[in-house]
This record gives sequence, C-alpha cells and structure tokens, in this order.
Amino acid sequence: MTEFLSVDGGTLAYEVAGEGPLVVLAHGVADSRFAYRAVVPRLVAAGYRVAAVDLRGCGESSVDWPSYTRTDVAGDLIALVRHLGGPAVLVGHSFSGGSATIAAAQEPELFTGVVELAPFTRGLSVSLGAFFTVGRYRKGMLRLLGAGMFGSLRLWRAYLEVSYPGGVRPADWERRTARMDALMGEPARMKAFKAMGRSAPTDAGARLGDVRCPALVVMGTLDPDWADPRAEGEAILAALPDGLGRLEMIEGAGHYAHDQYPDRVISLLLPFLAENARA
Repeated sequence: MTEFLSVDGGTLAYEVAGEGPLVVLAHGVADSRFAYRAVVPRLVAAGYRVAAVDLRGCGESSVDWPSYTRTDVAGDLIALVRHLGGPAVLVGHSFSGGSATIAAAQEPELFTGVVELAPFTRGLSVSLGAFFTVGRYRKGMLRLLGAGMFGSLRLWRAYLEVSYPGGVRPADWERRTARMDALMGEPARMKAFKAMGRSAPTDAGARLGDVRCPALVVMGTLDPDWADPRAEGEAILAALPDGLGRLEMIEGAGHYAHDQYPDRVISLLLPFLAENARA
C-alpha cells in the first residue's frame, strides 16, 4: 500500500512491508520503487521491515521540487528513516548510492550500514582510451548523455538495452519498461530526470571519508557506466575510512544487478544485514 510523507518541498511516496530491523531501498534516475519488486519479498521473508521509496520527482512522489541533487535526496531519505523510526540499513542504487553516502555521513546515529549498488558516488571522469576500445562503455555513455540532454525516451530505452547485458532480463521486462516509459513520458518527471543527470556526484564524493557505518559496494562486471567497474568500486573503498567498506562484483551484470540477478544480490545483502541491521 502506498503511503506518503510530506517533507520540505514536496511529498514522497513509499511502501513498507514486513517486520524486523528496518531496511530502506532507494532507486536510480528515471525509475521507481518498482525496481526492487524482486528484492522486497526476499528481504521480508528473511525477517526485515522493508521500505521502498520513490525519489523526489519519480514514481508516485510529487514533482516540481526546487532542486534534485544527491544532497537533496539524502535529506529525503533521512526524513523517511526518522519518520519510520530508525536506525536503518540504507540501500541506494546509482544516483541514490551517492545520496546514501551523504545520508550516512550526515546522520551516523540513523544508519547502521549502507549498501551502494552501482553507485555514482565520486566525481565523474571520462576515459578517452576506453571510449574507443570498450564498446559497452561508449554505447552507454552516448545513450545516457543523449537521453539526458535531449529528453529522449528512445535513447533512454537504448541505454537500458546495454545496461542489461547478455540478454538477461526479468520475466516482466515489458511491464518494467512500460512503467518507465509512462513515467518518463510525463514532462515534469522528464524534467526531474534531466535535472538529476546534470547534478554532479561531487557532493557525495566529498562525504565518503565521513561515513562511519559499514559499507557494501556492489558492482556488475559489465556495467556500461564505467570503463572498469571494479576500479570504480575500489576507488570508492579507498575513499572510505580504512576497513569500513567491502566490494563485491557480480559477474555478467550490468547497471541493474538487483533486477538482472536478484538472487545474487540477496546472497550478498543478507550476510551484510545479519551483521549490521538493528531493530
């Protein structure tokens, strides 16, 4: 059942299932909490209270927010955890992986762990050599940038094609992409997507050293957003306090490992939650 939380600037949509220690799931740009539909039941069955939220401007959350930075979204996530009664383990994908970093750094008493799935958490740099030699990286970059610059649904769908490599897609792929198309087809939500795309992750990178809770970084080996996904994950760990983070790679996964290979992601999440989630 969808619930709503009013925060400064708008209203957030979310849903909660299960009982136990709190786990909050935040998705990436141009998406919604529907992205975690295969993850939520598994976490609930394992004994967790799971809150999946639509980011500002996405899903069923309101539109026309004043800004869409990772710091803004971090504030929303903090407000949600306070409303639900923390502490929580915070899971963030892509854009919201950076927001999870900021939230954990800002309010260490609210978060006992943070999981970053294919996170945009550091300042971006383009590898020109890889642009010409790594096809998935070149295609992903051009399609994602084009979708953001021109507000193109066609280019966004083309980006999704390379983000789910190897032909591995969820059984409800058509339903999944139709939901994305419907949301992106709304001018205000397309505006939010473009604004998020223009927001550099430098605010998140600046807070990596301030995180105090354990962190799990999960990357797909074929993620088109980085020339070398493992190197990106290792760079995130290097910026965290010593010994705080752990990197796990999912072989063959693209940018949406939790949608392509939910069982593999769950197999990484459950041990981390067992160590770090608290009621």
